[in-house]
Amino acid sequence: MPVQMKFDLPARPALGRGDFYITESNAVALGLVDTWPHWPNGKLVLVGPHGSGKTHLAHVWCTESGARMIAACDVATADIPTLAETAICVEDVERIAGDAETEQALFHLHNLVLANGHSMLLTATRAPTLWALRLPDLASRMAGTTVARMVPPDDMLLSAVLAKLFADRQIVPMADVIPYLVRWMPRSFEAAGQVVAHLDTEALGTPKGVTRNLARTALAELEFPEENATD
Repeated sequence: MPVQMKFDLPARPALGRGDFYITESNAVALGLVDTWPHWPNGKLVLVGPHGSGKTHLAHVWCTESGARMIAACDVATADIPTLAETAICVEDVERIAGDAETEQALFHLHNLVLANGHSMLLTATRAPTLWALRLPDLASRMAGTTVARMVPPDDMLLSAVLAKLFADRQIVPMADVIPYLVRWMPRSFEAAGQVVAHLDTEALGTPKGVTRNLARTALAELEFPEENATD
């Protein structure tokens, strides 16, 4: 009989995105984000690869700090004085590199938010020195910002996320499915979502539901590389 897997992990609320599970892979970044009233110069850059959970953590911070969130590419058309009335999270900052108008707008937002005594969180996939910003004043201010790094999820965190994604779809996989997926799938939340969605579709009408064999087939169909040891 399928067994519901349970994980005794602490959780933090996120803005409309369920629970933020804490393990060794994200504890350091979380700890830095949690010190937001005392960030050096009032700002922090949260860095991590796609699917590492940085946007999720950014939502957690926005909920706790009362901050607004905006994509960096939208800053040029935003009402900067209004945005600067509260703490602000600017997502995917490196995407504006080379866009003179948007870089200038972010520079003004940065200065006004801090002048108003609020905090600023910025997210990116790489450290600020690698963003290739062309506005010298903005580049220097970003380079001098403290960096918190997100890393790909560890086994415990990836297991918990997969269990939650299955539960959200009212799926109870066989007991060996999640350990198998954790061993063979890419280590990202994005991949976890793709795998569970694919299994949800493939399991429809099958008498045994989500089994290890079905999981193996799903990984092959999604063309995820097998980077771990042989089964």
